[in-house]
Amino acid sequence: MEVGYYGIAQTVADLLKLLQKEDIVPARAEKGLFKIAPVVIFVSVFAGFSVLPLSAGWRGAGLSSGLFFLLAIISLDVIGIILAGWSSNNKYSMLGTMRSAAQLISYEVPLGLSVLAVCIFSQTLDLQEISYQQGILSPEPRYFFDIPAWDIRVDQLGGFMAWNVFRMPVLFFTWVIFFIASLAECNRAPFDLPEAESELVAGFHTEYSGFRFAVIMLGEYAMMLLVSILGAVLFFGSWNTPLPDIGSLTLATWTTGQPGTMASGLWGIFWLMTKAMFFIAVQMWIRWTYPRLRVDQLMALSWKYLTPFALVLIVIFAFWKIIFS
Repeated sequence: MEVGYYGIAQTVADLLKLLQKEDIVPARAEKGLFKIAPVVIFVSVFAGFSVLPLSAGWRGAGLSSGLFFLLAIISLDVIGIILAGWSSNNKYSMLGTMRSAAQLISYEVPLGLSVLAVCIFSQTLDLQEISYQQGILSPEPRYFFDIPAWDIRVDQLGGFMAWNVFRMPVLFFTWVIFFIASLAECNRAPFDLPEAESELVAGFHTEYSGFRFAVIMLGEYAMMLLVSILGAVLFFGSWNTPLPDIGSLTLATWTTGQPGTMASGLWGIFWLMTKAMFFIAVQMWIRWTYPRLRVDQLMALSWKYLTPFALVLIVIFAFWKIIFS
């Protein structure tokens, strides 16, 4: 409440404070690896943003296998976390590192399977093409439940009717798996065991201070934004508007704009970031609501429940495409 109007400048004050703090390196640490570990975490997370589409005309890096690249590059943050904990020469840091590595590797399995289900349904790894399929700008007809025989064109209506979770309601359960796994990937409560400040001081980054600590935290919160945007792209229409065209009331057309225009770019960024901010708010709400899991509960949730359910959903989507395509 002291920094700026109602504390609005607190983030800037924290940034300045961290930049001015001394960069302490433990005497017995592996200094080279200790210094480079935060950079590995930071770069692996921020490189994932390069392939995210922002609007109909702003498609990011535009890789045809962008989704595969994103999952591959962000999985490298595990290496940075292991380097950080091991090079610190601290038992608390090492214990936090082992917890974190086990958690991230375990939850990457259901996360990847849930994304694979969307790929099977959309028949592409291109994030921009997945985005186009969920709105009125779709180059091909899109049908409710992906069944052409029903002749219910959701791409003509646009809005939320064309989003993947509404066009194929089974994908809602896939999104639930994706969301739970993404919480674990971000080390967010109730999956914040790698840090668990009441047990491990601060986990793998116990020995870090100043700018390097700030970089690690920035990477963690950037991961929150990254998975929120990715969830919006895969399941909730990406940059497409939630407003449908109803008769002469062409809300979807008006709030989408023509590709390549400034209006289209602004509308696309607005809708995508609004959805992402909503998912971040849900992550914060969950943090305030649920207590931390035990480590055995954490592993059981991934391997006994999320992974088998995700495999079942993949089989359902595979047979669905075979039967109705």
